[in-house]
Amino acid sequence: MTTELTPSSIRNFTVSTEIFYNPNLDIYSQMIYIVLSSSTADSTSLTIDEIAKKGRMSTKHAIKAMQALVNEQLIPHKLFRKMIGEFQDDRLSWAAKGLLTYCKEHRDITLSELLMLSDQSGEDEQSIRRALRELERNGYLEEFPELIKLAN
Repeated sequence: MTTELTPSSIRNFTVSTEIFYNPNLDIYSQMIYIVLSSSTADSTSLTIDEIAKKGRMSTKHAIKAMQALVNEQLIPHKLFRKMIGEFQDDRLSWAAKGLLTYCKEHRDITLSELLMLSDQSGEDEQSIRRALRELERNGYLEEFPELIKLAN
């Protein structure tokens, strides 16, 4: 079976060879990086399922691979968040996911208000700060500058 290539179906792109020597990237991460690099014009409109299909892997493998690329700062966290959302990010505990969801709905929340709410849930200040640090470490507090201060 022969596939004829037309000039419009040929696409040139450049990938840094550094990804092949980074010990923190497995073959899945390297492939996702290549897929994203080859589709830079439309990478923001791709879904995680489409990326996984192009990379010939499961969606779960693609998510893990993208997490590694984010951790190595090879792709922006905003792109990762847009494609998978916070609930598929298994780096986050359920406590952090719940706190993030609450903070998205109450953008101006303060630490004292969070602590008052924690009294209703049985959580203490340390567990709230731990969840905030988890969100901050994984790039989810970028849009909440006040909460970043509280995480430290």
